[in-house]
Amino acid sequence: MKLLPFWVRRPMEALYERRLAATLVGLPAPKHVGIMLDGNRRWARQAGHEDVREGYRVGGAKVPGFLEWCTAAGIEHVTLFMLSDDNLDRPAEQLVPLIGIIEQTVREISAGGLPWEVQVIGALDLLPGDTARTLKEAAAATSGRGGMRVDVAVGYGGRREIADAVRAAFETHMALGGDPADLVAEFEVDHISRHLYSSTGHDKVDLVIRTSGELRLSGFLLWQSAYAEMHFVDAFWPAFRRVDFLRALRSYANRERRYGK
Repeated sequence: MKLLPFWVRRPMEALYERRLAATLVGLPAPKHVGIMLDGNRRWARQAGHEDVREGYRVGGAKVPGFLEWCTAAGIEHVTLFMLSDDNLDRPAEQLVPLIGIIEQTVREISAGGLPWEVQVIGALDLLPGDTARTLKEAAAATSGRGGMRVDVAVGYGGRREIADAVRAAFETHMALGGDPADLVAEFEVDHISRHLYSSTGHDKVDLVIRTSGELRLSGFLLWQSAYAEMHFVDAFWPAFRRVDFLRALRSYANRERRYGK
């Protein structure tokens, strides 16, 4: 079936967006949304680009607009999964451009005049020193803004985060003169929650969205997503639309959350 011309299709999509957004008014909405920005390279190949870096570039450019959609929807906290610790094993010709796009994106969403409070989470010690410093400095400039919280997961792995949290709990306990054996005896779930990468790491994620049609978490927010609702989208991240986001919110609103009860 032949697609309608863009000049016809876009006004129809805009009308549908408005109607869809109107149906969400008054319905349950997630406070914390985690999103896996997947499919940049596949989008580039499908679009006919010989250089997959174009997928990274278009994907990075989409992030500020996505955050604006979240702000308009009343989302309080967003976690963007941009680079896993496993991704660090990619060839340099793929990894270096991707890291450059991530740096640029973090600087852009941290720019003056924007309301978002940004934090970069992950094993930043695995990143090149200049990159880690650039990301930390950009995020630090947003401290105290008070707007929507945006965590950017870079060099992030859920299993590594949990292991680091356990280690940090013991280090904190011993730094205060405590006996490790005492902590073993009294160790609780909250000891891990308090030491996750995000300073609001104890916040449970309500909705996880993954683009590109993949049906797995790939280590994303393993601890925080114990009772998260999952929403999988076929579109690659660079092609992800506000309509897709609103449909994810509609899907969330229509679910009964029982938290294992």
